[in-house]
Amino acid sequence: MVFKCVHCGYKVNSLFIQYSPGNIRLMKCENCKEVADEYIECEIMKAYSHLLFNTRDNVDFEVFVDVILLNIIFVSVLLLATSIMLTSLTEITRVKDILLAIIVSSYFKIFLVAMMIWEFPSSVPCVVDVLVLSSNAVALRVVTQSTIARCILVCFSAHATKFLANQMLRH
Repeated sequence: MVFKCVHCGYKVNSLFIQYSPGNIRLMKCENCKEVADEYIECEIMKAYSHLLFNTRDNVDFEVFVDVILLNIIFVSVLLLATSIMLTSLTEITRVKDILLAIIVSSYFKIFLVAMMIWEFPSSVPCVVDVLVLSSNAVALRVVTQSTIARCILVCFSAHATKFLANQMLRH
């Protein structure tokens, strides 16, 4: 695995040496002489540096394509279902309003980033999905002025289609 210093981005061979369980020594960067990644065991402030530089070797291109494809499927189904079940999407500003509402109301997904750093129960992604779904439905209701039941149905359709597409890509 390739690691990088969170201070200067220089490649380092390892982040720490483990002498025994719970007894480690953090490695210093050869370039800037700082501890390469002191955040592997502590603070949130630089957790993003740790996540971006040192949790993955490289982002697999296939994973990137899958994420983009799944989000295109989600947005397409959401817009199609919205135009069928809620309102007419004749104005481009209406599409922009709906997309903005969905992006802003998906803020709970930030908790999934924390799962890459710290361990959480396996039920947490399900809870986050339910929170995102309900928040998306409320935001869609605000933008479309439709009933909450219809908005939940539209959002559920888009989320379910994305989930099924994800399952198909995994197999």
